[in-house]
Amino acid sequence: MLTTSDILNASILIVDDQESNVILLEETLRESGYKQISSTMSSREVCALHRKNSYDLILLDLQMPDMDGFQVMEGLKTNIADSYLPVLVITAQPGHKMRALQSGARDFISKPFDLAEVRTRIRNTLEVRLLYRKLENYSKDLEQMVQERTAELRESEARFRSLTELASDWYWEQDENGNFTRVSGPVLEMLGIRVDNLSGEASDVRETGWNEAERKMLQERIAARQPFLDFIFSRANPNGSQQKFRVSGEPMFNQSSRFIGYRGIGVELTAAS
Repeated sequence: MLTTSDILNASILIVDDQESNVILLEETLRESGYKQISSTMSSREVCALHRKNSYDLILLDLQMPDMDGFQVMEGLKTNIADSYLPVLVITAQPGHKMRALQSGARDFISKPFDLAEVRTRIRNTLEVRLLYRKLENYSKDLEQMVQERTAELRESEARFRSLTELASDWYWEQDENGNFTRVSGPVLEMLGIRVDNLSGEASDVRETGWNEAERKMLQERIAARQPFLDFIFSRANPNGSQQKFRVSGEPMFNQSSRFIGYRGIGVELTAAS
């Protein structure tokens, strides 16, 4: 939210080739409590001044020598650091008002000045301008936060994968239907899991030999969406040898708290003979 202090501390540039108009506007603004007021009687200086000072509001007379107000506005549009044209035009020509708005001006002040109208239009235009800046700054901050968080997650994932590769024989992920979507390590040799080179998914190609009691217990934990730590299960191979595995896993949920699968690590305890 904007405060009165935010508005009164806004930077304002008065541009008019008539000194009497500049003095009148400066006095009006100071009496209203505005603190950062600048002025110039040269229209050619406006663009350079705005690039340097990034004014919150420019009070711009349309009828000036050298460059008129319309030319000044076109010049201000080339300022890539500020896509918002913070211009309130000053004109005595009714026919110029619509053209000024079409050229990008936010509002207008009519000559001769009605000081009550001047104060109201300046304050209203500044409120919109400052809210726009707050929104723009918020968007930039949010974008930076997203970029930083994404980088942190990628770094965290890289560390996690590095650690799991050191601490286990394989890393795995499954979707909500129990299909393997990612595996690493010698899974084919140990579990007979094959990764589809086209889809990136994996499938179990060797279903026989598992200890059904252990397997049922593990499946019950998965069905209940429970994490499991150092779960031991075994299988008998066709040649009579036995294999034992230790596996740990945790359920995964998206931002809407919907279950999307499991991930975990595993290690073979007894190599097949």
